[in-house]
Amino acid sequence: MPEAILPIVLIISMIIFKLTRKEYEFALSARIAMAVMLLTAGIAHFVYTQGMALMIPGIIPYKKEMVYVTGVLEIIGAVTLLIPGFQKTIGWLLIVFFVLILPANLYAASEHVNMKSGDFSGSGLSYLWYRIPLQLVFISWVYFSCIRIPVRMKSGFDV
Repeated sequence: MPEAILPIVLIISMIIFKLTRKEYEFALSARIAMAVMLLTAGIAHFVYTQGMALMIPGIIPYKKEMVYVTGVLEIIGAVTLLIPGFQKTIGWLLIVFFVLILPANLYAASEHVNMKSGDFSGSGLSYLWYRIPLQLVFISWVYFSCIRIPVRMKSGFDV
């Protein structure tokens, strides 16, 4: 689950940076965590293609192709997050991406889509109480690690 990947990878990255560079490198660690999450999500598009295709309304054609394309975009986003000089651009693009995929999550919840099993046994609209705040976490995470990179404090932590 993405909500577990982000803090775990963030903490591991910060510890590694503190041990090797003597600084926590919070923004870089946050980008690494988001990259791992995006890579995992991108791969999931190829593993759970059927379930993700059900998240797209019936009137939209080429569902599986859209799932594959968005999976590739997430993988490209993951890699690009780690290339120096591209943080702001990819940050804004990822924020737009996270906003654009929210309707698919809304539709999937309304139709009780279960992404993993590829059927309609999902939790329904109650899932949105989890998903919408999670989407806001993703957007904030990207904003503060790519666009508005915090100022380094004397303590070594970023704020």
